[in-house]
Amino acid sequence: MEITFLGTGCMQPTKYRNHAGVLLTFGNENILFDCGEGIQRQMRIAGIKPARVTRLCISHFHGDHVFGVPGLLSSMGADEFAGKLHVYGPTGTAKFLDYTLKGFAAKDIIPFEVHEVERGVFFENEEFTLQAAPLLHSTKCIGFRFNEKNKRRINVVAAKKLGLEEGPIMGKLQQGQSVVVNGKKINPDDVSSVVMGKSVSYVTDTAACTGAYDLARDVDLLIIEGTLLDNLRANALKTKHLTVKQAALIAQENGARRLIITHISQRYKTNTEILEEAQAYFPGAMVAEDFLKIKV
Repeated sequence: MEITFLGTGCMQPTKYRNHAGVLLTFGNENILFDCGEGIQRQMRIAGIKPARVTRLCISHFHGDHVFGVPGLLSSMGADEFAGKLHVYGPTGTAKFLDYTLKGFAAKDIIPFEVHEVERGVFFENEEFTLQAAPLLHSTKCIGFRFNEKNKRRINVVAAKKLGLEEGPIMGKLQQGQSVVVNGKKINPDDVSSVVMGKSVSYVTDTAACTGAYDLARDVDLLIIEGTLLDNLRANALKTKHLTVKQAALIAQENGARRLIITHISQRYKTNTEILEEAQAYFPGAMVAEDFLKIKV
């Protein structure tokens, strides 16, 4: 699993920070969380073709999180995207997108399907789930969590000793089922071990709330906004945003294993103060920068 930060700023972009956008790559899936203005260009710079996006998760409809959607859909069409893009967002997403696309002479817009979600698991396949939780912002807003499912890793040496080879029997063992081979019962634990799946949460544009706590709980990587330093908490509270300290405490108090701060105000020219405040409450915290790539 790899995370690419395509935009780490907030309301106003800067020379160094674009509007919001985070891409999670997992196998053939490329899940884009938010799509601020200029995301398609950010993707080109990062060496990622827009047509690779398989799912778009929109937290809310403030411009710095969605002004890039029409351009992305158009670029994906120009790149001959095959299939249908699944778009997930809060209640009202279908209406907002309809208005947006009617606002200009749309061209090469790809087929897409909107799924309006509020809380809980809204997508599941054999490899992962996606879930949402409501956040507390000045408009309807949700956060997201990606959960990789646990899987079994075959011990090839142990399997060979028992005369097992690749095929349906090995597949059943990998799915956690016992099998009988030459009259002998073989349990999954005899030839495999469970590898715990990884999890990533994306939480942005919110005051401290239950949804943020739930998404942070025991997550492997928490990507969360820290728009302002804590000396401006009154400003953050007024606009329903988190300070860096609040974000770090949410990570610490809910057992998050890693923390990356994003959605940084344009008033901060360097990461120094942000990193100091984050690490004071969550040692090892990082501050995101555009084009940062990390493995999970």
